[in-house]
Amino acid sequence: MFDVKDSDFFDIEDETFATIVEKDIVFTGNIKMRKPVMVRGNINGKIETESDVVIDSCAVVNADINAARVLVRGKVRGDVYGENLVYVTASGALDGDVTTKKVVLEPGSEFSGKCVMLKNESK
Repeated sequence: MFDVKDSDFFDIEDETFATIVEKDIVFTGNIKMRKPVMVRGNINGKIETESDVVIDSCAVVNADINAARVLVRGKVRGDVYGENLVYVTASGALDGDVTTKKVVLEPGSEFSGKCVMLKNESK
């Protein structure tokens, strides 16, 4: 098995998230915040945060996403910018372009789009 340095991303508890869009919520519009957000429902629009975004396995997102790290367990249609990491699990599907420093596509995941890898800047 391979090692991902950002494995703490998978250990995040619900209490860590400033906002959780639950399964019974359908939201259309733009979400902009500084803290982590978990999506379990449906979002149409745009998601921006300076922190993490987790798209849970039951979520359907038709939105561009801009975040530090993005974890996709559900379905996303839109372009994804993850400053440090975009991770698509085996249950995840991503239809859109990805821009990030590090991308992980687990076996069984679905990805349709192009990927642009950002270079790490050395000091």
